[in-house]
Amino acid sequence: MRRLMPFLFVLFVIAYLDRVNVGYAALQMKADLSFTDEILGFGAGIFFWGYFLLEIPGTILVERWSARRWIARIMISWGIVAIVMGFVQTKNQFYLMRFLLGLAEAGFFPGVIVYLSHWFRTEDRAKTIGMFLAALPVSNIIGSPMSGLLLGVNWLGLSGWRWLFIIEGIPAIIFGVITIFYLTDRPHQAAWLPDDEREWLSVELAQEHRVRQAISPVRILQAFRHREVIILAAAYFFIVSTHYGFTFWLPSIIKQQSGSSNLRVTLISAIPYCVGLVAILLVGWSSDRTKERRWHTALSIVAASAGLLLAVLLRDRFVLSVAMFCVAAAGIYAYLPGFWSLPTSFLSGTAAAASIGLINSVGNLGGYAGPYVVGYVSTLTGSFLGGLLYLSLSALVAAALVLLIRSAKAERPEFVEDSSPGLLSPRSGA
Repeated sequence: MRRLMPFLFVLFVIAYLDRVNVGYAALQMKADLSFTDEILGFGAGIFFWGYFLLEIPGTILVERWSARRWIARIMISWGIVAIVMGFVQTKNQFYLMRFLLGLAEAGFFPGVIVYLSHWFRTEDRAKTIGMFLAALPVSNIIGSPMSGLLLGVNWLGLSGWRWLFIIEGIPAIIFGVITIFYLTDRPHQAAWLPDDEREWLSVELAQEHRVRQAISPVRILQAFRHREVIILAAAYFFIVSTHYGFTFWLPSIIKQQSGSSNLRVTLISAIPYCVGLVAILLVGWSSDRTKERRWHTALSIVAASAGLLLAVLLRDRFVLSVAMFCVAAAGIYAYLPGFWSLPTSFLSGTAAAASIGLINSVGNLGGYAGPYVVGYVSTLTGSFLGGLLYLSLSALVAAALVLLIRSAKAERPEFVEDSSPGLLSPRSGA
């Protein structure tokens, strides 16, 4: 935990910041490049088409090859593309660089989820994933004021939004190089662990894998047809649509509602993410304590839907509207630990890696739909009202789909001695 989680947390902060900083850059790009909301929304979302293409191969490489090498490659390439984003001049260049950024980053998030399954037992996984995913709200808490400050500079004749992309892309390259030397692929390779701890952890994880294979020996193609995998992919599409529609357009919505300066808008935008940070940690802890995943996930998504709907109803009362955005952010982040503990509760090994890649790649196409629909509706109507209603409805559909999942719990298998020496078998009914 102490060795891996802080480093992975920092990597995800960098990754997510480079993915969503276009929402803050849009406060200036729109005027500088004469972009409409529809163009900005399409450019923000086209990232996920590139992401979709390489997602599944990336997760399988993490499982079968090397997590540290693949993650390092991802970070270095996306850092380069993120920097080049600072020099776009036309909408087609903007679309191309966002697409390439998606290609470069594909496999990072699901790859880390698979990587965590190499190190943490099922019973510890939700709070571990929650700690990792806490990087999502933290990246916005850090990135909002940082972006606001960078939007105010004009160095070497380049606008602040260009420096935002350039400066925030550099850490990805630096940490990509560090990753090669810092991360360890598997517990048995961890020279930094005492011998007894290394052996204990390797045995525990191997036993879990054997039991899950014995109970449900699912291969890759079977995993793609698995009922729960299909439902999770569909649910993830709708909640990701809400997530990225909210994240990308929140600064612009607050700007429209308040008429404040860019710096003040970015500072206000950070408030909902502070609430989201607390929510993701608490719900992850609760999910592991109770060993319950489905209701923790579904109720969090319902909170996101309700918060967005109430934000629409209270749009003329700015303070109350921001408070409802806080409720929405709490739900948008709190569902993640339970959700990403579900696939590895019924699959393991390469099948689990491939299914996580499938869920993430198909689901993340919602990251195209959300920003684009909000931008398109805003261009047509001159208001974000219709877009927010779409995001609220999308979250409600996701919650309903999650409740269709049969694997409500992620219990740790119990073991009893088999008659064969040195073998363990699942206790009846485990």
